[in-house]
Amino acid sequence: MSTLFWRSLLGLSSFGIVSSSVFLVLVLIATLQFKKRSVEYRRSALDTPADRLPPVTILKPVHGMEARLEENLESFFWQDYPDFEIMIGARNADDPALAVAEKLRHRYPKVKSRIVISGPPPWPNAKVYTLDKMIALSSNVFFISSDSDVRVGRDFLRNVVPPLSDRKLGLVSCLYRGDSAGDFWSSLEALGMSVEMPSGVVVADMLEGIRFALGPAVAFRRDALDAIGGIAATADYYSDDYELGNKVWAAGYKVIFSHYFVHHVLTPRPLARTLGDQLRWMKSTRHSRPWGHLGSGLTFAMPFGVLGLVSAAALGHAYAGLILFAATFLNRVIQALAVGWGLLRDPRALRLCWIYPLRDLQGFLVWMASYLSHDFYWRGERYRFTDQGKIIAQSRGT
Repeated sequence: MSTLFWRSLLGLSSFGIVSSSVFLVLVLIATLQFKKRSVEYRRSALDTPADRLPPVTILKPVHGMEARLEENLESFFWQDYPDFEIMIGARNADDPALAVAEKLRHRYPKVKSRIVISGPPPWPNAKVYTLDKMIALSSNVFFISSDSDVRVGRDFLRNVVPPLSDRKLGLVSCLYRGDSAGDFWSSLEALGMSVEMPSGVVVADMLEGIRFALGPAVAFRRDALDAIGGIAATADYYSDDYELGNKVWAAGYKVIFSHYFVHHVLTPRPLARTLGDQLRWMKSTRHSRPWGHLGSGLTFAMPFGVLGLVSAAALGHAYAGLILFAATFLNRVIQALAVGWGLLRDPRALRLCWIYPLRDLQGFLVWMASYLSHDFYWRGERYRFTDQGKIIAQSRGT
């Protein structure tokens, strides 16, 4: 290959190393700002008297059995909060997850709870249809929507709900830590959840404010939901959580991320399944925020480090290539320590910070793959993204 070719690749590598370094600086600044504001949010929430805490309905859609499902659901039953109810929704009455739900309902008879069967979903997003059925059965004004693979502490409601007493605030979302299943690939994925996702959130918060939500845990009021036309407004989207937060923001409400972190619990599964889930999320981002997703390619570091190593070596400057590679490796280690440990206090981010560069490289490959098709599989069913970010069910079970 010609010298011009390798010089071009080295130039691209240098550009990417600069862009990822700028991103790291933004992450570090944004993380400090987020931590400072979190102290204020926490103090304000815990200063709210117990007699001023409103009744809350927790919405928990389930679909099939998952490892640690009982542990995840139980964490919502033992909340240290004066008045709450739990609604567990499923598509079918024979869903095996409901046996776990019934077991917990009998274990905690003093906790108000009920099971809601939504039936076959006429909407593209089956989860949203189930949420709609549950919301209609509640008389409360305050809601928590949370996925089935989420675990929280006893003080979850006590920390997340109080900010919603501000009528200008319509929705509160939560950052989450990845909780590994113990194997190498889930540990890598958990690191991505504890570092990559919150990095993007805190930078977005600093640059433009929060205009979206993350699905693991979302708190909102009924008036904010009514202002966007109900939860049905998100029924055509895979990223219903993102759309919910964005639509609430567009309706004139403030949207924030809480100081409180939840656990996103991973389950043992093959590498192909892990990559498939990551690819689905990437495709969702690509269609929800096409320009933002395109630009996120410049926030990765390791691909440009590898490119710099190879191209510099081809030009006879192997030592310079090693320096470029080491710089990107250090970049990602610093990010893992600053965000994963410094912000989310994830001990794995401290112990495995040296592995995070591999997750960064993997993430870049998945990012590239997200442009190869519009189709994806979700809970055994096939869907297709439209250019507007909506989804169409291609094949669906009962």
